[in-house]
Amino acid sequence: MQKVWKDLYGSGVLFFYFMKWIIFLGLPILYFVLDFKPNIILDFLWIYSFALITKDFIMRFILKKKYCDCDVSKKR
Repeated sequence: MQKVWKDLYGSGVLFFYFMKWIIFLGLPILYFVLDFKPNIILDFLWIYSFALITKDFIMRFILKKKYCDCDVSKKR
């Protein structure tokens, strides 16, 4: 059962890594330009994508942290 949860978590990470900007920019276009009917699941996905984008912005520009603390110049 634990392997299933790890697989689901990994799938979610990959999905939102590639899809967060598409969902964040595409859903308002669907709603306001193309008259798409409101959908609660897509609304939650949009909020989650917004939270991930905000977290990435804070980590990169405000806290100036990287996911990798490796320095290429030290390896040479």
